[in-house]
Amino acid sequence: MEVATDTVELSAQQRLVRESIRDICDGYDDEYWRQKDLDEEYPQEFVDDLGDHGWFGILIPEAYGGAGMGTPESVVMMEEIAASGGGFAGAQAIHGGIYNSVPIVRYGSEELKDDLLPRVAAGDAAIQSLGLTEPNAGSDSTSIETRAERDGDDYVIDGQKIWTSRVDATDYVVVVARTTPKAEVEKATRGISMFLVDLEAAVDAGSLEMRTIPKTASNAVHAFELWFEGLRVPASNLIGEEGRGFYQLLDGLNEERIVIAAECLGLGELAIDRGVRYARDREVFGRPIGQNQAIQHPLAEAYARVQAAKAMTYQAATAVEGGDSREVGARANMSKFLAADAAFQAADAAVQTHGGFGVAREYDVERYFREARLTRLVPITQELVLNYVGETVLDLPKSY
Repeated sequence: MEVATDTVELSAQQRLVRESIRDICDGYDDEYWRQKDLDEEYPQEFVDDLGDHGWFGILIPEAYGGAGMGTPESVVMMEEIAASGGGFAGAQAIHGGIYNSVPIVRYGSEELKDDLLPRVAAGDAAIQSLGLTEPNAGSDSTSIETRAERDGDDYVIDGQKIWTSRVDATDYVVVVARTTPKAEVEKATRGISMFLVDLEAAVDAGSLEMRTIPKTASNAVHAFELWFEGLRVPASNLIGEEGRGFYQLLDGLNEERIVIAAECLGLGELAIDRGVRYARDREVFGRPIGQNQAIQHPLAEAYARVQAAKAMTYQAATAVEGGDSREVGARANMSKFLAADAAFQAADAAVQTHGGFGVAREYDVERYFREARLTRLVPITQELVLNYVGETVLDLPKSY
């Protein structure tokens, strides 16, 4: 008997997405994901499989060869990938490739869209990386120091980025840089621009150096530190309007945050499933350990919390289209907060259920625990979510 996870009502299109993604995920078992984590190897086969089936175009309009779907469908897709065994790392392996195309869809020039989007939708080109975070500007994105200065038909980019994911699995990086110094703008959110950078061209020009950042979670998805020095980018690769990049970046943030909540949900469901399986099968003192309330209750509570977070996340996904931005923002942030906490509790319960084997790689739950801890930090910390809710929902004074 499987743990029930089909607890929210889905549209016909959502059900189609779920079944299609499940068919693909069935080809990648626990051993595949376990080995990718152990070897710190990007799941290229899985990613290529999704690309061959057109899933990188889920949010790209049909006019450019994409599926023309939206947040309700991508929520299903990413939850399913995580729950299948891929966990948070499996979903994050393709997350950027889907969401980094959104600014180009909304703000890119027609020439850029006509050239790039059909190739992304077909799986022939990847925009897997976003260069935003910097050593001196973490959550305070308006304080980035990377500069882009206009020089004839080009912009010249200089600066440093950190925690830029999937650089080893992309053709393009979306780089966020200041085109006007912070000291020279009326509002800190102005003077920031977005650029599409051809990775191979940047490396060949000797204008980009990179180094991986060793870490302990989501080992199959690598993070990089980047250094740009005199990188020339054609002015035609400016995404949208110069100086408006911060607002363009925020525009799709709510939808992306809802999808990250779904990835947390999938991880939580995966952890509960493995914990329940072990609790049913493992016998101590002549009976299954799942007969003991000390084992049952943590798993049952985790299941309740995951399903509650799931209800809010799916409600938030349906509210995106035409919803009030303030209300959608609140739902998106609360969904991420609840889903990340629920995933962590589920993974912790799964580890505890396994006893000593909870830290054995062969049972996978230690990997889920490491990933679940990460979800409470990225892409926004739980504390910053609470700041947002306190200020925008509860109308309390801004605390930062």
